[in-house]
Amino acid sequence: MTARFRRHRYAPHAHEEYAIGVCVEGVEQIGYRGAVHRSGPGTIVVAEPGETHTGGPGIPEGYAYRVFYPSAALVGEDLPGPAPHFPSLLVADPGLAAEMVAVHMHLTTGGDAFEGESRVVEVLRALVGRYAVRARADRHGSPDAARVARAVRERLADQLVSPPSLSELSAGIGLSRYQTLRAFRDAVGLPPYAWLAQYRVARAKVLLAAGMTPAEAALAVGFADQAHLGRWFRRVLGVTPAGYRSSVLRNNVLDRSASRD
Repeated sequence: MTARFRRHRYAPHAHEEYAIGVCVEGVEQIGYRGAVHRSGPGTIVVAEPGETHTGGPGIPEGYAYRVFYPSAALVGEDLPGPAPHFPSLLVADPGLAAEMVAVHMHLTTGGDAFEGESRVVEVLRALVGRYAVRARADRHGSPDAARVARAVRERLADQLVSPPSLSELSAGIGLSRYQTLRAFRDAVGLPPYAWLAQYRVARAKVLLAAGMTPAEAALAVGFADQAHLGRWFRRVLGVTPAGYRSSVLRNNVLDRSASRD
């Protein structure tokens, strides 16, 4: 959820899930566990399931925030014992807060689902690993990173247009989502969704060089649309798909002309 309030104050209430949010503007005043807390821009707020709390503006200008409502099972995925416990409502970690906001924006603006799922798992694990108690990194130790990466790459390449979810990938190799992400990063140096996007760019290059339009190539390799292809194409190659296509086709024409001469 994304919200902005100047006057509204929440009555005391609790959630069945965690409420994990980031204040992005103004100041929010929160009543939680018998104390009053003030959250400003860049502050992460973590309210645990079943904990009664209130919320309202801490200054006349009000406040704005972005919030996730993940289940206890998701927050504690692959961790032993009870759900992770956060001793403090407020977490001061500007870097993690910025990544949470970026992930939230990705999810709420129709970003790639596979990338979104992966990034949510990563930010939640980072939050738990740094600030929760009664949690440890893994139950079964580190898997063979090279083996995991090879299996993930093969399946993503085979299902380029309609890739499996991170959950399906992980289940297929008998690991948790976090274990899969960590092993893949260890072996490849980037998360699976980024590898998939770069692999799609590589395939799109071939199609563009053969004369396919950017819009056609985007759909053929699994990007949501031409704009999505364009963002990754520029990120990887520094040029637009249309610019690359024009350059390659122009060079092909020149090569054929030179061969005739």
